[in-house]
Amino acid sequence: MSDHIMNTYGRLPVNFVRGEGCNLYDEQDQRYLDALTGIAVCGLGHAHPAVTQAICDQAAALVHTSNLYGIPNQAALADKLCQLSAMDAVFFANSGAEANEAAIKIARRFGHEKNIDIPTIIVANKSFHGRTLSTLSATGNTKVQAGFAPLVAGFMHVDYNNMDAIKQACDNNNNIVAIMVEPIQGEGGLVTPTDNYLQEIRQLCDKKNYLMILDEIQTGVCRTGKWFAGQHSGVTPDIMTLAKGLGNGFPIGACIAKGKAAEILIPGTHGSTFGGNPLACAAALATIKTMEEEELDKRALELGDYFQQGFKKSLAELIQRNIIIDIRGKGLMIGIELDRPCTELVKQALDNKLLINVTADSVVRLLPALITINAEADEIISIVSKLIHEFVNT
Repeated sequence: MSDHIMNTYGRLPVNFVRGEGCNLYDEQDQRYLDALTGIAVCGLGHAHPAVTQAICDQAAALVHTSNLYGIPNQAALADKLCQLSAMDAVFFANSGAEANEAAIKIARRFGHEKNIDIPTIIVANKSFHGRTLSTLSATGNTKVQAGFAPLVAGFMHVDYNNMDAIKQACDNNNNIVAIMVEPIQGEGGLVTPTDNYLQEIRQLCDKKNYLMILDEIQTGVCRTGKWFAGQHSGVTPDIMTLAKGLGNGFPIGACIAKGKAAEILIPGTHGSTFGGNPLACAAALATIKTMEEEELDKRALELGDYFQQGFKKSLAELIQRNIIIDIRGKGLMIGIELDRPCTELVKQALDNKLLINVTADSVVRLLPALITINAEADEIISIVSKLIHEFVNT
C-alpha cells in the first residue's frame, strides 16, 4: 500500500493483480472466490472475454472525442437501454453518484418550471445515493454525512417502506417535486420493501404530478433477476439511474428518463466531459449483449433462490435460535441478518479466501457474479455458514 493514497478506505490486507471468472488472484497467485464482485459491479465476473475484446478493439480505434460530436456507441447504448427499460432518453455519466446528480438536477429544474422556488425531493432514511454533496445530502445516513455540513437543502427524509410517512410529508409540504428511493436498500442492509410499495409511490406521483426516481445503481442490470428491480413491481419510473454493473467494471453511469422528465435537460443545463465516451459505451454494449444472450436475468433469479435455500438449510439451527434474524434479497442481492454486529466476518472470510461484505453492521451482504455456477455457490454457502456458526459460538 502506498503512503501517498488518501486514507478514505479501510483497506483489507490483500492486493489483487488478476481475475478470471468468479476468482481473483493476489500477488502470490493465491485464489480468492469473489462473492462481492466489486460491490455488484462485475456481473459477468472478471476478465470476461467479450468485454475484454470490446474494450481492446475500441481502445485501438478511438477512446475519446467529446459530446460536442456524435458518438455511435453512445447512440447504440442509449437505444438499447431505452428498449430494455421502456423509457425515452439517457444522459451518460461516469458513476452512480453522477447519474444521481443528473436525476436531482432534472427534478429541481422540473420544479422550477412549475414555479416552485424550493423544489424538494422526498428520500428515505438508511438510503445511499452517493458521496457528492447533493447525493450525500439525499443519503439517509448521518454517519456518512458527518463532517460535511452545511448539507445541500431540498431533501426530506422519511422512513423506507412507509407510505403513510410519504403521504404525510406530501400533505405538509407544497414544494415536493419528486420521490427518490432504491428498489432495495443495499447499503442500508439489503432491505426489501413490501410488494406494493413502489406501485403506491408510482400512483402517488401520478396523482400529485411528482417525478418518481428509482436509484437502480446497485439493483440494475439483471442483479435482482430482472433487468431493473422496479420491473418486479411492474413499475416504470420517470427517472432511473444506473452504474455499477453496466460496464462490468469499466466506469459508466446512466440517468434514464421518460416522458416529461426526458425533455427537461437542454444544451447548457448539464454535461460531462467523459460521460458516454466510445470506450465506456463499448464495454456496456458488450456487457448487455452477453447478459441477453446468456439470459442472465433468469439465471440470477434461479441462483438467488438456490443461495437462499442453501443458507436456510445450513443455518437452520441459528434461525431457530433467532440468532439469524432474516435471510432475504432478490436474485443475487442476498442479505443474512444477524442479531449482533458482525463486521469481523469480512476479515475472517478473507482469511478463508472468500470476499464478502457486511452492511448496516449486522447484515452479511453477498453480491456474487451472475455467471456463478452451482459448485461455486455451494463453496460460498459452505464457507459463510461455517464462519457464522464459529462466530456466534465463540
